[in-house]
Amino acid sequence: MATIPITKKGSEKLKAELHELKTVQRPWVINAIAEARAQGDLSENAEYEAAKDRQGFIEGRIQEVEGKLSAAQVIDPTAVEAGGRVVFGATVELEEESSGDKLRYQIVGEDEADLKLGLVNISSPIARALIGKEEGDVAVVEAPGGTKRYEIVAVHYL
Repeated sequence: MATIPITKKGSEKLKAELHELKTVQRPWVINAIAEARAQGDLSENAEYEAAKDRQGFIEGRIQEVEGKLSAAQVIDPTAVEAGGRVVFGATVELEEESSGDKLRYQIVGEDEADLKLGLVNISSPIARALIGKEEGDVAVVEAPGGTKRYEIVAVHYL
């Protein structure tokens, strides 16, 4: 299985979710199934069906998170020695050339990406355009809305 890059913060978040699923949600749904089963006829018991569906979701998510964690290559951005280049985990300050808008993104793994929080997926067009560039370079991004040019103002490893 190929390794999947993930930041230290992203790994900790997945571990916390896995702990929650195993210690809180799994016991809760097992109890809900037992209570619904105690009500009698299971063929017409909506609570039982809902609890079984929820159990299937929880067990599937546990397997998914465990798989991601086992394939994860955890990268701590603060320990990266990239010599000022944009790499996985780096936080990049950009200025769009045409509008002068200032942006700040951190390049993260697929499961961590959240554009509203400034976290972009490593495989996104903007991240691919930024990787390997340095402060002062211009990144050309082929976006769905057209081509955009960004000047790299600063690169941080936070």
